[in-house]
Amino acid sequence: MKEKFQKLPLRNGVGIAVLNKENKLFVAKRIDNPADFWQMPQGGIDEGENYFDAALRELEEETSIKSVKLIKEISKYTTYDLPDRLLGIIWKGKYKGQKQKWFIVKFNGEENEINIKTKHPEFLDWKWIDIKDLTTKVVDFKLHVYQEIQKEIEKVVN
Repeated sequence: MKEKFQKLPLRNGVGIAVLNKENKLFVAKRIDNPADFWQMPQGGIDEGENYFDAALRELEEETSIKSVKLIKEISKYTTYDLPDRLLGIIWKGKYKGQKQKWFIVKFNGEENEINIKTKHPEFLDWKWIDIKDLTTKVVDFKLHVYQEIQKEIEKVVN
């Protein structure tokens, strides 16, 4: 990690794993990284906001999804550091990475509720995948996070 960024804090964030009725997992491809990388909805926490409210807000802002029911709050936090190529660029250079609280929810709405063409779109495309495929198309610096989340998801669906 570039020395000048080592003292930067981690950004507090949330992630949300959305399962459909068939226990397939929602993933989307970011606009700012159109390579074949997919991720689950995630984002930052506003001042005074609790984690689950932040997760629901991020989910709606990024996907328009509102119809969900909480399955599990993952007790452990996950963290990742940005790779050198993104330090000083992402989050206006205020953070070196992110500390995240993750939630697993069940989507109980209809497919037409999902709309990634939001006010401030972050995604190009979305799809449902098998849980076992979650870690095959993730950016390298988030792989360990997605491996942890995958284990937690498998605990609640198996």
